[in-house]
Amino acid sequence: MGVLQTAWESYAAFMARSPVSCVAVTVVVLVSFIVTWAQFEQKTNSNPSEPPTVSYYVPFIGSMIEFGMNPIEFIRKNQKIHGNFFTFLMFGRRMTICIDIDGNDFVFNAKHSCVTAEDAYNSLTKPVFGEGVVYDVPNTVLMEQKRMVKAGLSIENFRAYIPIFIQEVNQYVDKHWTKDEGTVDLLQSISEMIIMTASHTLLGPEIRSKLHEGVADLYHTLDSCFTPIHFLFEWLPLPSYYASGKAHDELDRIFSSVIAERRKHIGEKHIDMLDALMESRYKNGEPLSDKHVGNILIALLMAGQHTSAATTTWALLNLAAKPDVVNEVRAENETRFGCKLGAKSFPEPSYEDVKDFVVLDNIVRETLRIRPPIIQLMRKVVKPVAIPNTNYVIPAGNYIIASPIISATDEKYYKAAEDWVPSRWNTAEKEDVMDKATTDYGFGATTTSARSPTLPFGAGRHRCIGEQFAYIQIKTILYVLLNRFDFSLDPKRGMPERNYQSMVVLPEGPVLCRYKRRTD
Repeated sequence: MGVLQTAWESYAAFMARSPVSCVAVTVVVLVSFIVTWAQFEQKTNSNPSEPPTVSYYVPFIGSMIEFGMNPIEFIRKNQKIHGNFFTFLMFGRRMTICIDIDGNDFVFNAKHSCVTAEDAYNSLTKPVFGEGVVYDVPNTVLMEQKRMVKAGLSIENFRAYIPIFIQEVNQYVDKHWTKDEGTVDLLQSISEMIIMTASHTLLGPEIRSKLHEGVADLYHTLDSCFTPIHFLFEWLPLPSYYASGKAHDELDRIFSSVIAERRKHIGEKHIDMLDALMESRYKNGEPLSDKHVGNILIALLMAGQHTSAATTTWALLNLAAKPDVVNEVRAENETRFGCKLGAKSFPEPSYEDVKDFVVLDNIVRETLRIRPPIIQLMRKVVKPVAIPNTNYVIPAGNYIIASPIISATDEKYYKAAEDWVPSRWNTAEKEDVMDKATTDYGFGATTTSARSPTLPFGAGRHRCIGEQFAYIQIKTILYVLLNRFDFSLDPKRGMPERNYQSMVVLPEGPVLCRYKRRTD
């Protein structure tokens, strides 16, 4: 105690004589201690049987700031140093990056007994989606819930959805894009179109009619929990958790009243996801509870809203920059329908028409390749797992991350990989890449396996089953907008940068784009 007391008295005297110098010395000592401790920690924790660790200077925080500012640049930089498998520290969590086609395949096809998506995501998704659905249930139950959802994503349903998409987009632009030409925040407009089209087709016309009565605000409240901070600080009593609980209670009341009303008229058939879920049963014969029906609908809407909005917005921005591709879209459609398409006269396409829009399909595919809305997908390791064809074993407690955008924008697989070139999907380049795929998981129209360099919808047991819905929704929206308007980038803003501050990579706002009503 005497030594400590003497030291403290000396420090206090130094502070009294020269406070500025004292503070400066204190900061230098603390920084030196932190950096030294970080180096000591890395040396003592080094294990040659595990993937190499990215060096860091601050214990616990690790590489969180650098990774958060630009994940793609961080991964590419460390890929050059460490290869396709490496680990970094992020707020106490050890995150192992697994990239290129081998990394994609390892993450998406790892044994469920060793790695799980549920343990990785439940703390993030439960406040948004609600209890008893998606990652808040055992994997076997989740697979059954996915089977139920697929019943609402049938070809019969898609045929009914197309006219609804067209109706909703036309109503929106008639109400909000009233001038012959003007500038809009494209991301905001597209996001609103997405939520209206998705609400009408998935949740049903009853819920869609209530969007203006505050339901959209309830969605927004839930959405506020879908951020990185809720993954990193799941234990904090954040106000957004309380708000999301109240929003869920209100949505439960609304969904319950709609479901109860439909049960009174059980003979009436509605072609939407709500009806499909109400009629669904688990293998043991147990039906979905009304609460779980509502929670699955919330999950579908929340999971798809930002991803489809981001993809549609990026597609339109690129089309605004490349009017020659717009001309290709219009030429193909005029050939298909045998008439010149204009703002006031364009036929309503069938599901088969939309599915076979080749140029629009290429546009969506290419947009998803270079601007996928989800750039990293996680699993948590619950048992040590070996990485095939390496000497590495990833210990339990680590998170593993696939980032297919790295391979999707690699010159090894695509020429001019960073350029937006929809026509590349007409060529042998598409076939060459697709031939590398070895497994078809059967979710959606695309048959790429986990070894494909382009995986915007994931792969394996957790592959997104909404792929076909997303394609027809986005292609239909683009079809209507390109027939009615010409687009150009705002000269002051140009092409926006990517915003990495949310779970979905959106264009940096405001996303200004000019539109001009077509008169032909």
